[in-house]
Formats: sequence, structure tokens, C-alpha cells
Amino acid sequence: MRIFIGIDLESEVRVRISRFLEGVEGFAPDARWVRPESLHITLKFIGEQTPERVEAIAERLRRVESSVFDIRSAGYGFFPTAKAPRVFWIGIHAGPQLAELAESIDTATAELGIPREDRPFSPHLTLARAGGRLGSPKWRKGDGPNATFAVLEKRLAAMSELDFGTMTANEFILYQSQLSPGGSKYTKLQRFPLRPLQRS
Repeated sequence: MRIFIGIDLESEVRVRISRFLEGVEGFAPDARWVRPESLHITLKFIGEQTPERVEAIAERLRRVESSVFDIRSAGYGFFPTAKAPRVFWIGIHAGPQLAELAESIDTATAELGIPREDRPFSPHLTLARAGGRLGSPKWRKGDGPNATFAVLEKRLAAMSELDFGTMTANEFILYQSQLSPGGSKYTKLQRFPLRPLQRS
């Protein structure tokens, strides 16, 4: 079972991004565009695990504590660089709680022997990939100048700032990822609610 942990988008934010995608996909026809319904904020990718291990991970995640917080989806960029673009993404902006939640999850899963992250947490929403290339932000062998997103970059530069709105994160989710020729299919296995904010 291939699993990861993430935060789902509120429907209003997803609808705004979906409308944006309808308007810009034609500017990069050779890219692989993500289906709007599968968009999410990844907190930790774990990979293949047995069902028994998945249950142990879920049990450990139930002990992760965090309060609800707001997340804004705005801005954009390219990995690894705009001159050698492999991934087109939307920015995710939140207070320290988002990075703290990712760190708590990383620590919790490390207690079960899952390798810790080797790079700083960099929240984003991947919208498109150049061909069959990986979504990693790091520079990879074979990366170099390419024209996949050239027209899109010019169009975006002429637009006003992209802002898809703010949502409240009330939970994080353990997902299963199933790879298929039409793109990955994500199934929500378990939800883990965040604590409501205490009103003074």
C-alpha cells in the first residue's frame, strides 16, 4: 500500500484553482496537468507499507497534536528553477503551525522507523509536470532548459497576483495513492482532527 499524509483543500479553493486550470492548461499542452479533485497539501510522503504497518502508522498519528489554522493559496513558481522548469506549482502560505504539524508527523513516523525528511518543509500545490518527470523540488540529473512552460510563464507574468483564497485546516488525512496510466488516484484512509482554537 503506497501511502502519504496530507491536508485536503476546501471546495471553494479547489473550484477557484479548477477555473484557473481551465484557462491556462492550453499554454502548456505537453505538460501533465493534475486533476483538480486530486489536489492536496502533502505533509509527508511515506511510500509502500504493509496493511499492518499502515495501521501502526495511523495509531501513532492519532497522538499528534495541533490546533486548527488558516492556509492561503497564492502565488506560483517552478521547480527546480524557472529556467529549467520541471514542475509548475501554487504557493501555500500559513503561520508556523503548518510546518510544526509536518515536523510532528515526521517525528511520529520516525519512531516507527520511517526515514525522516532530508530537506526543509516546502508546502505547495503541484499543478503540472513536464512530461513524465518527478515532482521533487531538488535539482535532478537530466534537468536543464526546456520550453514546456515557456508560453505559460509569459502569460502568468502578464497577470495580476494569483490568489485562490484562504481556508481553515481542521484535520489532516492518511491517504492511499494508487498509480495508474491516467494519473494517481487518492483514497482517504483515515482522518485526524485538529483541536479547535480556544477562545479567550
